Amino acid sequence: MALLYKADPVRGEQWKRLFAEHAPDIEWRAWPDIGDPKDIRYLAAWQAPDDLETLLPNLQVLFALSAGVDQLDLDRLPTTLPVVRLLDPSITRGMCEYAGFAVLSLHRDMLRYRQQQMARCWQAHLLQPAAKRRVGVMGLGTQAQQILATLQTFGFALSGWARSEHRIAGVDCFAGAEQLPAFLGRCDIVVCVLPLTEETKGILNRQLFQHLPKGAALVNMGRGGHLIEEDLLEALASGQLSAAVLDVLEQEPAAPDHPFWHHPQILLTPHIAAMTQPDSAFSVLLENIRRHQRGESMLGQVDRERSY
Repeated sequence: MALLYKADPVRGEQWKRLFAEHAPDIEWRAWPDIGDPKDIRYLAAWQAPDDLETLLPNLQVLFALSAGVDQLDLDRLPTTLPVVRLLDPSITRGMCEYAGFAVLSLHRDMLRYRQQQMARCWQAHLLQPAAKRRVGVMGLGTQAQQILATLQTFGFALSGWARSEHRIAGVDCFAGAEQLPAFLGRCDIVVCVLPLTEETKGILNRQLFQHLPKGAALVNMGRGGHLIEEDLLEALASGQLSAAVLDVLEQEPAAPDHPFWHHPQILLTPHIAAMTQPDSAFSVLLENIRRHQRGESMLGQVDRERSY
């Protein structure tokens, strides 16, 4: 019985060491050296190879090495193949760190101070207390709730929106398309951590921006497909939005002539909000393998209809 790894080779060496030490009964193989494909029962990958059913005829589970699975074309995978997200606690911690950094940067006007530094301008601006700054989070899953708990420590007025109803202490929760405008109307800073689905693709668009208070700011740490980039540029130019922190783009890396590179109101980072760490993720992956071997349900298994 073998597991095939298809992702970053540097981190792959860490995974290999962990499997050798803690799960020697599972043979480790690294793409593209797959050996006899009939031996492979598990695939741990960022993206799946083409013709998966033919290439790995005895594959039993695809473990996505990420918290989301939108990088996978689920329609091209065998319908009976379980797909399991990696619930790595280090990903949640990283997302919380990035959200705190991004929201505080916008709250404390750091993009403007950066431009002043470049211009050798020493000028202070009025400070808005955190209690008077309204921060909303789109998406209320496990990671989003941890992000809200992190932001709560700064004293922000918090709200959240998701497709289904939630109750979170200290957070005003909104649900469904009919409550989205009301949620947006009370967001000075809106943070997107939604999963990317057919329903959420392009949700950060001109119409949504119009429901935000004039001068609001955006943080997108979900997926690049959530954002209509031309609509963001238009909203920044008109003053409807004042700034944006973006960790994801539709095309990564951005083209050399992409307008976001030098935009004074955009802080752009290269998809680094969170990264899978083998040392913390290994126990989660191994537990799911053991669950599968015992015939038990696996944690993080994807609902194909919901795409997450």
